[in-house]
Amino acid sequence: MSSEPVPASSSVVYGLDDPIPWPKALVIAFQHLLAMFVGTITPATIVAGALGLPFEDRAYLINMSLVASGVGTLLQVMSFRGFGSGLLSITGTSFAFITPIILAGKAGGLALVFGMSLVMAIVPIGLAGFLPRLQKVFSPVVAGTVVLLMGLLLIPTSMYGVQTPLANGNAPVNSLIVTALVVALVVLFNALGASWARISAALLALAGGLLACVFFNGVQSPPSGAWFALPSPLKYGLSFDWSFVIPFAFVYLITVIETMGDLTACSDLSGQPTEGPAYWRRIRGGVLADGVNCVFAALINCFPSTTFAQNNGVIQMTGVASRRCGYLCGALLVGFGLLPGLGRWVASIPPPVISGLTLVLFGLIATAGLRILSRTALGQRELLIVAISLGLGLGVETHPEALKSLPPTLGLILGSGISTGGMCALLLNLLLPRPAPIAVPQAH
Repeated sequence: MSSEPVPASSSVVYGLDDPIPWPKALVIAFQHLLAMFVGTITPATIVAGALGLPFEDRAYLINMSLVASGVGTLLQVMSFRGFGSGLLSITGTSFAFITPIILAGKAGGLALVFGMSLVMAIVPIGLAGFLPRLQKVFSPVVAGTVVLLMGLLLIPTSMYGVQTPLANGNAPVNSLIVTALVVALVVLFNALGASWARISAALLALAGGLLACVFFNGVQSPPSGAWFALPSPLKYGLSFDWSFVIPFAFVYLITVIETMGDLTACSDLSGQPTEGPAYWRRIRGGVLADGVNCVFAALINCFPSTTFAQNNGVIQMTGVASRRCGYLCGALLVGFGLLPGLGRWVASIPPPVISGLTLVLFGLIATAGLRILSRTALGQRELLIVAISLGLGLGVETHPEALKSLPPTLGLILGSGISTGGMCALLLNLLLPRPAPIAVPQAH
């Protein structure tokens, strides 16, 4: 897809197809990599911990997360035959799927996780061509409520590492110190006011937490193994369970909404239109690319991916929207994903370090939902939708015994706070009447 001319008022230094020098493009690509690296490997780490997976499986999932992120990024940037947005848009493993993935993993192992991820990817693929007609159904009130609920439900899961002792007989208080240090470093680097510190805050906090673990002698070297390996398609097999159709389908719907918002922001920052035929071609291509990449991810044993919002900040900071940087970032991600040694070292990061990062990241997801809600008029109707959806979503998640009297299949579907709260928001948004516009008397 060729890029439209960059408006004269745009702050873009290098447009989509401008010939930025390769060395400079490589520097920008590494900044994009730093902005999304921790975010894309964290879901695999959290799920592996929640499901009690062995070390080698944890490392493999991390590597495949990088491979799928790289392939998804290349699909987005290239915009090949209707796949992709044609923007400098970076993809990564989605946090939104953590809850249904953990539920499916506990019920049927990784085979069920990847089976449901593969089959339900039909949602973004099927919806891509109808997106302009669905804007009223998936309104900002629905999207903001579900994103807020995701963050609130994920925050408790980040506490598991605080309770996990470091290696070599460390006292439990050392784990708490490490987690607190990571959170403090994230706050500190963001408070510096420098753009480099803000973009690299998660990575720098991770390094600081690891140094603290070294000080406490709480780091263990990973086992040795090969340093290069190709993906093993369908390594864990595939299975399907109708009980998980709604939870996976609904989260796919939410990621479609998120992708639309992320691509709109990316288009705007790149000096491209945010309305009209060219804009909707990018949106349709971007959502379709996400869906196709989720199919690929499931086949190589990786969790679903989606377009990342944090990389838009790199475009805003640098003024570089060149797709050449996206090609390099995608290639780097695939290259790192084919290095099992990297996955083993990442998998050996002590849980208290991961907990410190996820406490902040999950909190930011919740605040992203608040930001979406703040951009729309919240009248009595909208506040009622938010209140009831949050109440039901949090209620069933914290007290699942309330659903014991329901049939097993229905209880499993509604047992996910995201499914219950999300379906509630969607139904109320469709059923509650909108207030009639107030007629303004005309002066005679």
